[in-house]
Amino acid sequence: MLSAKNRKMEIVKRDDSKVVVKNLEYPPRLTETDVACFRAITSQELTPEQVRRIVTPLEVLPRQDEVLAIHWHPEYVPMDLIQKRIEATFPSKACELIIPTQHNVLMEYGDYSGVEVDCYSHGFQRKVQLLLHFRTSRLESADVFKSMLDHTFRYRSSQLFAFLDMVTNAKFEDYLQLAAEETGVDEDVVRFSRIQAKKLQLLLDEHEQSIPRDMIKNKLVREFLTVQADVFPESLVHRAQVFLKTVKRMVKENFSPTYFYRTSEFIEEARALGGGVVVPHPEQFWPILLADYDVDGYEVWNPQSQEYTEFLVNVINRQNKSRGVDDRSLLVFMGDDTHMTEKLKDPAQAEAEKYYRDIGVQPAWDDLSIRKSLIVGNASRARSIEEYRARLDG
Repeated sequence: MLSAKNRKMEIVKRDDSKVVVKNLEYPPRLTETDVACFRAITSQELTPEQVRRIVTPLEVLPRQDEVLAIHWHPEYVPMDLIQKRIEATFPSKACELIIPTQHNVLMEYGDYSGVEVDCYSHGFQRKVQLLLHFRTSRLESADVFKSMLDHTFRYRSSQLFAFLDMVTNAKFEDYLQLAAEETGVDEDVVRFSRIQAKKLQLLLDEHEQSIPRDMIKNKLVREFLTVQADVFPESLVHRAQVFLKTVKRMVKENFSPTYFYRTSEFIEEARALGGGVVVPHPEQFWPILLADYDVDGYEVWNPQSQEYTEFLVNVINRQNKSRGVDDRSLLVFMGDDTHMTEKLKDPAQAEAEKYYRDIGVQPAWDDLSIRKSLIVGNASRARSIEEYRARLDG
């Protein structure tokens, strides 16, 4: 419950958000409301309504009997609920390969485990990502690989603290000024953003050890503001979100990728464990198409990488034609890139771009123009499932 002082502020803020900002002190003092908001965004307990949202798919596809899903993020949603959603989405499925790929954390579904890893490609000096998939039974002696993932997870999580530091530390004023100019926000929005970031920083200092480690990620900043929409003017919160999103981009641009393991190191370790390697989002880092990495295939489509699908299929077709008889062909993959915690949210508050994704739903396989290129390369959902499963099992 809000204190008397805060209740008074709430009445004022509805008329003039600038008055609210001026009434907020910096550095701020934490209130019961702040702690309650923090607990709400770091809790992993699901309400009955959230469970219902998870097990109820957005659409049912009774005609699709093949399900290929090797790029999706369970986050903290229980696998048994996810399985119910998949079964409800594809009631006629007869052939499947479904493997989760949490960021830098191995997760298991059925007989297989997977992970999406951040790594550093030295040749073109930037961070890239790989999807690594395994038959779970082969991971019993994967201590080195799991240690590499743990290091990567911790380093990526540290980006949140760099983000908060950039917003709250006076030495980064130049970055904040650039972000304010780019987004057109005024000093009150910047000050409000700094106050909220400082509160989150203080809350993490106090409670970090008692919350699940997979909650330590950049989107905590956005969610901390979102849950306070009833306390502050909606327009103020929205402008702060826009401003902070730009600051986050600056943090990422300044985040050194050299502390990640090299791409070749992760591939070598995965191969030693009998794992498969797929490149996601190739249109976001074109040079990887030219690199001579030992991969099983490329993701040519996902909801945020759709522009060059037909071109990428044709690139794979050409590369396969130039390969020797004894070389394994490159496979075509598509990934839905579903983030399951988006399904927990009220649709009115969720990011539409992510909310409407679903595990195994990849309409590009049936797009008539893309199918022409797939047929030329003898590529299909069924062939990718069969061949990739054989590689993981072999």
